[in-house]
Order: sequence, then C-alpha cells, then structure tokens
Amino acid sequence: MDGRLSMTRTAKLTIIPPGRPLSGRAMPPGSKSITNRALLLAGLAKGTSRMTGALKSDDTRYMADALRAMGVAIDEPDDTTFVVTGSGRLMPPKAPLFLGNAGTATRFLTAAAALVDGTVVVDGDEHMRKRPIGPLVEAMRTLGIDVSADTGCPPVTVRGTGRFEADRILIDGGLSSQYVSALLMMAAGGDRPVDIELVGEDIGALGYIDLTTAAMKAFGARVEKTSPVTWRVEPTGYRAADFVIEPDASAATYLWAAEVLSDGQIDLGVPNDAFTQPDAKAYETIAKFPHLPAEIDGSQMQDAVPTIAVLAAFNATPVRFVGIANLRVKECDRIRALSTGLNNIREGLAVEEGDDLIVHSDPALAGQTLPAEIDTFADHRIAMSFALAGLKIDGITILDPDCVGKTFPAYWRTLAALGVTYQGKD
Repeated sequence: MDGRLSMTRTAKLTIIPPGRPLSGRAMPPGSKSITNRALLLAGLAKGTSRMTGALKSDDTRYMADALRAMGVAIDEPDDTTFVVTGSGRLMPPKAPLFLGNAGTATRFLTAAAALVDGTVVVDGDEHMRKRPIGPLVEAMRTLGIDVSADTGCPPVTVRGTGRFEADRILIDGGLSSQYVSALLMMAAGGDRPVDIELVGEDIGALGYIDLTTAAMKAFGARVEKTSPVTWRVEPTGYRAADFVIEPDASAATYLWAAEVLSDGQIDLGVPNDAFTQPDAKAYETIAKFPHLPAEIDGSQMQDAVPTIAVLAAFNATPVRFVGIANLRVKECDRIRALSTGLNNIREGLAVEEGDDLIVHSDPALAGQTLPAEIDTFADHRIAMSFALAGLKIDGITILDPDCVGKTFPAYWRTLAALGVTYQGKD
C-alpha cells in the first residue's frame, strides 16, 4: 500500500524519501522513563494520584497491568492520563507478572516486590529472559531480601516481607542506572534508613537517577544525596500526588534528527531546553550536523545513540561513539544492530572496535538508491532510528515496524503528518 499506514499490522515498511524539508508540528509522547517511575510510586502510595501527560505504550501498559495484579486500582480516563489509587501496600499477585521486554518495569518491580508480604515472580518474553538482572538481585540480597534468578536474567522470584536486615547497599556505578533507581524507590518503602552507594570508575546515566529522586520527592519520599555517589533514603513510604509528565526526550531525538537531516522546521510544542531527561543533551550534538564531533560519548544519553549513529552516516566526517558498552544489554545488542543495519545499507559504513562504534560517514549517501532491509531485532529504537536513513536514501525497508509501540505507538503517523510516505506489506 502507498501513503499513510493502515491500522493493520505491518510486516515491512519501506520509507519513501520525501525529497523536501520536513516541516510542521509533531508532539512527542510523554516520557516513558518518568511515566513508569510515577506509576510505580503512585501504586506504592496511599490515596489517589492523577498523572497527566503520561505515555500509553506497551512498556507502560505492562507496568500498569502488573500494578493492577497487585491490588492497585488504575483508571485511564483519556489517552494521556492515569488515575491511580493505592492502599500504601502492594499485594502478592495470583500469577507471575509478565512484563514483555520492558526493562524499566522489570527492574523496578523486581525491587518493589521486596515490599510485598509474599512471593512475586517477575518474568518477561524471550528477549527479556536474555537481559541481565543479576547485579540487582545481588544488591537486594545484601539487605537480606530472599530473591533468586537462576540464569542471572528473568524470571526472578522475590519472597518479600517489607523488612530489611541491613542499611547499606554498594552497587557498581557502571551498571544500568535502572538498578540504582529500582533500589532507591524500593528503599523508601522499607523499615529503616538505607544508604545506597555507587562504586567503580564509571557512573552510567546519572541523569536518570536524578529523575528517580525527583519523582520520589514528588510522592513524599525523603531522599538526600550525601555525596556525588551516595544517597540516603528514609523509610517514609509514599503519599498520593498529582503529577505532570513531560514529553519524552528520547522520542524527541528522532524529530530533532529528522529536522536537521531534511533541513526542515519541526515544532515539538515544547522548548528544546525544557526537558529534564538525560537524552535531552543530544539536542546540542544533533544541532551540529553535518559537523558532528569526531568522538561522541554516549554514556549519559544512551537511548539517543542509535539516533545520532544513523544521522552520522550522512555527516561530513567519521564519528566514533564511546561510552556505549551498556547498549549491548538493552532490548537487543544495539551496537551490533546499528553496525549490522548500517553495513546493510553500504558495506563498511560502520565498524565495531571493542564496545566502540565507528561510523564512516558519507554525505554522498543522500539521494542514492540502496535497497536494504533493516532487522530491528524487535527493538523500537533501532526501527525509529533507521527510518531516518529512509528520509535520504531510497530503498530503506524496516522489518517489524510495529515494534515502535513499545514507547512511541504513533511514530509512523507522526512522520506521515510531516509529509513522509511509505510502502507497506502486510
């Protein structure tokens, strides 16, 4: 079919280069990171909370459904609002919690399950069962929590009591910030103050930890940063609150990149400096196109790296991405997925050196016909990033385009509203 997407599931989607600047208004959805934090905190709180501007996507639905299974009442009066009513305590679910490939929901709920008086099994799909959770499990055990994950990945079994046997956690700061956020949110629901300290030379995605502590404070928790790598969390529990969720900065990166790549003008409906999420740092980098830096450190804007890596294919000079080792344990091995997709477009376009990714940029790619099927590996960010290549190269086909439903269900419609057309195959 030509033109805009139908509502039927699509196996493949070929982007037709628009051949003109993309202009218009395109609002990114609410932040996935903030929505899932606020959902959990509202679920742990006593009373009714109203969350506006929220993201409704696969990842947030998994979180909401899991909370419902643990006794939390959640109403959805419109497409961007959750009304959450909790008792201040989660109940043991009757069945394992199935969370698909939602990393935030899986890590956050694994820790929160320690506050349940009973057994909780946290599980996911075949992709989630390959994603490591061992460091979080080991950190929880240091508090005396009975938790096990036989493979080091989900499923995880937590036998909670709501009580801790220690008051200090050490966790490697170079590991996923989601582990740290999970522990912070859990700690406020315990029975004693807890100090959480990061160790190691590298601190990954520290900005996401700041998002977590800000959300915790909004729901009544007392959390204090006592050093650059240490937090003290008091056992306050949480209280209900009304909470406004800002647009998703990771989603905004695709629109920022589409704007500079097409020499267009896209109004996101919010100032570029209004985001508090770490990926908002990507705007300054993207704005330098076609003169991106020779080396880009992606450690503090990890979800923006796929966007910038595809953009880099059209840059004036090569780009090396560093600080991105954690991308190997996201929804897929994103470093491998990026190098594979770029080399499908043209052999030698990308090279992996250890955990670095080098993109051998070539502005002459624009305007060429280079038929390439892009394996998304069921990863929403790979699908959305490689769509950018299709704005300039004829023949770019995205496999499993519906995987964008994980965080940006309206992505293809959003591009279509800006003038992008497609050829799809059901």
